[in-house]
Amino acid sequence: MTGTQKILELNAFDMKQGAAGLAPVTEALIRRRRATFGPTSMLFYKRPLHVVRAEGVWLYEADGTRCLDAYNNVPSIGHCHPAVTAAVAKQMAILNTHTRYLHDGVYAYAERLLGTMPGAISNIVFTCTGSESADLALRIARTVTGRAGLIATENAYHGNTTAVTQVSPSSASTEEQPPNVMLIPAPDTYRGGADALGPRFAKDVQHAIATLKDRGFAPAALIADTIFSSDGIFPGDAGFLADAVDAVRDAGGLFIADEVQPGFARTGEAMWGFMRHGIVPDVAVMGKPMGNGFPMGGVAIRPDLLAAFGSENGYFNTFGGNPVAAAAGMAVLDTIAAERLQENARETGAYLRDGIVALGSPVIGDVRGTGLYIGVELVHDCESRTPDRNAAERLVNAMRERNVLIGTAGKFGNVLKIRPPLAFRREHADIFLEAFAAALTAATP
Repeated sequence: MTGTQKILELNAFDMKQGAAGLAPVTEALIRRRRATFGPTSMLFYKRPLHVVRAEGVWLYEADGTRCLDAYNNVPSIGHCHPAVTAAVAKQMAILNTHTRYLHDGVYAYAERLLGTMPGAISNIVFTCTGSESADLALRIARTVTGRAGLIATENAYHGNTTAVTQVSPSSASTEEQPPNVMLIPAPDTYRGGADALGPRFAKDVQHAIATLKDRGFAPAALIADTIFSSDGIFPGDAGFLADAVDAVRDAGGLFIADEVQPGFARTGEAMWGFMRHGIVPDVAVMGKPMGNGFPMGGVAIRPDLLAAFGSENGYFNTFGGNPVAAAAGMAVLDTIAAERLQENARETGAYLRDGIVALGSPVIGDVRGTGLYIGVELVHDCESRTPDRNAAERLVNAMRERNVLIGTAGKFGNVLKIRPPLAFRREHADIFLEAFAAALTAATP
């Protein structure tokens, strides 16, 4: 197996190689990007997209080419959804201000959002991004437990603040993990098997707790994206996470569910990823999908924990939960219900997974996922199960040349990440499957 790949290395355009051979307007934009954004900038695909507009599941390039979006989860209910754009425009024209004033729309949205959660999760703190949400969740966990130990999976991504980067090993950071952070293997159902997955993952959590203790730390929290997306997309059978959550709570820690990826009906089985497992987290964090791309985030939490945190700490977020964000968020919830997007995610996701499996290929080792979140693991051969990152890169770019957009994930960069907006329906799946069959033929021996 090759070494672990960082998230910014996956499916990246080489900004150092120059833009020779690309369309002149694209080449000019890349030069401007390089000059203004500097060396931290990255782009997708060997032939980067120059997009000018979007609608539903479609992105449109400057030359008019229409690309099927099977990658972007931030516009969760579909690009430029008219319900969200109308709600945002209307509220922006009336009022948008900071959060130290009273506003009915903000509380109506909070009540509606919390109404989708288990009864024990009845408070929320609004932020502007998922990174802010995860940062606050970690801060709360350390404060209320009086502990510093944190447990995350080996290739997780939870955000980009200093604190959250420490539990985001797939980020671009080259800093060593601090001693109070323990990383555990993801619940790999392909190489580890699905049998006894819950006890196996719980055992890894218990080992992390014991190691932290040896280092002089007690566990404050286990943080997990409940579909383990950056780790390679490992939803596992519903319910397997319960043992691991019990293990960290038995040791006095909290469970933080990162719902940026699996939340808002994406799994098709439930509104929230943690609900698939029949568990109630202590804290759940959300990010930009909650506003269909409008910058917003949230920390839903047990009220006793928020009260304990508030007794020792002040917290405010200048624009978290502003009236325009609340309008966007309410429109998203309305649309998920009105367009039956959870049901669509379940049915269309199953149809798409079955279609990929039916295509068959010696380089496809595994197809897994739930709802509209699918991982396709590419290997050199199915017997050895050796990851094939090069095949993944070829497939992603072959799909891009067929105007279908996907990404990659996983510790070895060999898992195709298929994660379209929830407006993606069966007719779009058929377009995807036709392109994927052709790309398999073109990109694999």
